[in-house]
Amino acid sequence: MPDRREILNSKYLRVFGTLLHEPNLWHLNRRSASGAFALGLFVMYLPPVGHMLMATAGAIKFRVNLPISLALVWISNPVTMPAMYYFAYVVGALIMGERIRNFEPNYWLDWHHWLGVVGPALLGCLICGAVCSLLGYLTIQALWRWSLMRQIQRRKLRYAAARANKPSSSRQT
Repeated sequence: MPDRREILNSKYLRVFGTLLHEPNLWHLNRRSASGAFALGLFVMYLPPVGHMLMATAGAIKFRVNLPISLALVWISNPVTMPAMYYFAYVVGALIMGERIRNFEPNYWLDWHHWLGVVGPALLGCLICGAVCSLLGYLTIQALWRWSLMRQIQRRKLRYAAARANKPSSSRQT
């Protein structure tokens, strides 16, 4: 996870001031981790403007783990963005019943063509973000619960083994 001091000293996040000192933003528990995954994965699919600011504001608002939500928005980066946003465009175009354009870099790099695809792309981003958010939340909840159940099972086995190895105390008179 990103270091707390690095986040607090970030020039982009200074706008939040003392709100970043809220202890709940730094705790790691099932609720804060699953909420941070949901938030980070949703923001990751939004159009790439101010992801860190949106993730920080969301973490403050929903009191989820800030470092996790900030780290997850970086899944969308210059390498992954073309595939992610084209997929979002395809999802939006399918839902809106529009013709899907092939991925032709020359077409997509010319911003004059963007006006015709903004609607499907935004709709697709919201849908993909919501689906990723829900899947991330449910996955972290399930993994945390599974890990906890495994821990409890190990503890029970350890206690049972300790009771079996314990010498029986018999009374002698």
